[in-house]
Amino acid sequence: MKKRNGGALSREEIYSTVHGFVRGEIPDYQMAALLMAIYFRGMEPREVSDLTMAMVDSGERVDLSSVPGVKVDKHSTGGVGDKTTLVLAPLVAAAGIPVAKMSGRGLGHTGGTLDKLESIPGFRVGLSPQEFLDNVRRIGLAVVGQTGRLVPADGKLYALRDVTATVDSLPLIASSIMSKKIAGGAQAIVLDVKTGSGAFMKSFADSLSLAQVMVSIGERVGRGTRAVISDMDQPLGRAVGNALEVKEAIATLTGEGPADLTELCLTLGSQMVSLAGLAADPNQARSQLEELLATGKAFQKLEEMVTAQGGQPQALRNLSLLPAAKRTKPFQAARGGYVQSLDALMVGRAAMALGAGRATKESPIDLAVGVILEKKVGEAIEKGDVLAQVHYNSEAQVEEAFTFLTEAFRIGAERPPARPLIQAIVTAEGVEKLGVG
Repeated sequence: MKKRNGGALSREEIYSTVHGFVRGEIPDYQMAALLMAIYFRGMEPREVSDLTMAMVDSGERVDLSSVPGVKVDKHSTGGVGDKTTLVLAPLVAAAGIPVAKMSGRGLGHTGGTLDKLESIPGFRVGLSPQEFLDNVRRIGLAVVGQTGRLVPADGKLYALRDVTATVDSLPLIASSIMSKKIAGGAQAIVLDVKTGSGAFMKSFADSLSLAQVMVSIGERVGRGTRAVISDMDQPLGRAVGNALEVKEAIATLTGEGPADLTELCLTLGSQMVSLAGLAADPNQARSQLEELLATGKAFQKLEEMVTAQGGQPQALRNLSLLPAAKRTKPFQAARGGYVQSLDALMVGRAAMALGAGRATKESPIDLAVGVILEKKVGEAIEKGDVLAQVHYNSEAQVEEAFTFLTEAFRIGAERPPARPLIQAIVTAEGVEKLGVG
């Protein structure tokens, strides 16, 4: 009633409600009513911080105190072709930041970071807590699956939000994301907030609001936090699909990746390095990271992680050892002109149709299939040019994938204006707008 009438909940009220819900003392119907009240009435910054920490304290925390250095974590709100962690984690680890990352499996267009890593033969994401810590201490890097003992409140609350139309509430989204980062042991956090057709937040204004709420939470609970708002109106890079994205990440770590993926990783990485105090500012940090890419040290760090987690490091140099689809088929342009837009969501659905993603957590996933985009926004084309190569194992799936790709590509007579990849950077001091919005 208090929240329904626009009141602010006390810390004690928030803690007792969240923990009572996790223990089963508060029924779903009462929590559903509170979620709906929050959806309509919102929460003050202090309330959102209290909700986040109540969720953190509902379960275990990862203790990274035995790992030297400032632990900086990164989170992406998700998108199509987003293989950033595969590049960013070894890159910043090579710069001296310990990366102890817990990731999830993807629902939707393609697999999550764990699925992509499992494209590498032998790679283990299920390390014991001790193996996890030992790897981070020894080589400065480990990426593993999330444990259900972290933030159990989030799982219970999300399941209820999903069936009560309260998923898209800024306080609830922000506390869900930040609680997992804090429980995972992060001392500082860099957020990649996507905006555009392939993002959870479609508009720049909504993406900015989410970024500001999450930065506020982090700073209020003593974690240095910054957010980068990046474009997801078209897919990131050119590969969409698990093993295909691993190949693109390898290319990026060896200096041969697509410009947008490289730029995003350098931008996020420079924020991480400067937050950790290993550079005077993001510009100096960027110079360090560019050198690590150029010298091959970032790629070597990926090899170290793969070896330490049971994978075959030779697969990183001999790409034929990675999963490969049985067939490929070109998707060709029906007319000439310029690619005016490339709907990330439709490309994602094409990959999903091929079997690259999963509808439920139990769904099987085909690590080999996906889409390679040969043309992206602003590029000139002629009739018959290959817009995308479809990698597939089943003929039955190709027709549906082509239908989505037909919707994804919009061809026009004029070259469209360039849309910036990095649109804004949000810090505790304010917002630096670099692009649209």
